Amino acid sequence: MLEINTSKVSRWDQHGREHVVQVLRRGAQRTVRCDTCGWRKGAQFLPWLKAEEHLAEAHQATVDPTEAQSDR
Repeated sequence: MLEINTSKVSRWDQHGREHVVQVLRRGAQRTVRCDTCGWRKGAQFLPWLKAEEHLAEAHQATVDPTEAQSDR
C-alpha cells in the first residue's frame, strides 16, 4: 500500500495574509502545491526550498510565522 505524507510551508506577505504551499510525498515522489494560486510542481530534491522560493517570488510572502512568534 502506498503511503501519502503531507507537510506545509507557510509565509505571510506584507499585508498580513498567510500563504501556504503543501508538500505532498507519495513514495519517492514529492509535489509542491500552492493553496493560494494553484501552482504545482514536482520536486524530487529540496521541495521545501522550492515552496519558499515560490512564496517569495509569486506572493512576496517572506515572513515565517514560527520566527515571528519567537520574536515576541
